[in-house]
Amino acid sequence: VGFDAAIIGGITAVNVNPGSGNPIGGLTVALRTHGRVVDEMVLRSPSGLKAALGENPKRVYGERKQTPSTRLGVALTIRQAFATARAWSAKPADDRDADLVSEALTRVLEREIPWRQHSHRADDIATALRIAEEFGFELVLDHGTESYLIADRVAAAGVPVLYGPLIVSRSKVEVRHRTPKAPGILTAAGVKVSIITDHPVVPIEFLVDQAALAVKHGMAPADALRAITLNPAEVLGVADRIGSLAPGKDADLVLWDGDPLDVRNRTLRVWQAGREVMHRGADGEAVVAPR
Repeated sequence: VGFDAAIIGGITAVNVNPGSGNPIGGLTVALRTHGRVVDEMVLRSPSGLKAALGENPKRVYGERKQTPSTRLGVALTIRQAFATARAWSAKPADDRDADLVSEALTRVLEREIPWRQHSHRADDIATALRIAEEFGFELVLDHGTESYLIADRVAAAGVPVLYGPLIVSRSKVEVRHRTPKAPGILTAAGVKVSIITDHPVVPIEFLVDQAALAVKHGMAPADALRAITLNPAEVLGVADRIGSLAPGKDADLVLWDGDPLDVRNRTLRVWQAGREVMHRGADGEAVVAPR
């Protein structure tokens, strides 16, 4: 149902992450939104490694009376895992034991894939920047709720922010400073910004509506469109295929009946890799191509 909603909303690709209850959540994958089985939908696998700082892992492990139940403990767990992975990868291949966590983290240490850091508070974001500097990996901030408060530091580190969701309540203390002004502030500071829904927190078909909200609160329209097209494609490492229209790319295309940033407008037709996957019927209802 979510994939159909994405297609109808004009979204041709998504990144699927594990949840944020663990300091190290697992590998992520970039997918097309149409296909018969997931194997046919993969754009890049893995596209990153999900991690989490802040209230989520702190709460999950705190309720179990286990470490890490504090912010210090979460950061320690991540640093210990990277130190272990670094030592593991330094061994000759024949001497390495079967350690799937170290194997995955080695891909991050070698900058093959980015470390996708779930973080909200500015102090957590600062922690993420320090750990990335310590171990030398490519960092991506997911959510980054208070990143606009230290936008200069984020920009100086060259770290992209996937901001959102925007259309939600302040449901927990660490998002009390969430603001739709943030994407515009970050972009003005030189940060590469993408906008996310965190589906199903905000239903995925409202991605473009969130971009329109960012424009309402100061983001330039061209920057908002880039934040839901080329910027996320670059962060996912698939910009050679999707994210813009150019010779040699996959021809992912959405036809709207007006400006996409006007929330009154809707999609008319959607193509993925040059194949039409959605059109409007005579009654105006969306028809998704069979899988």
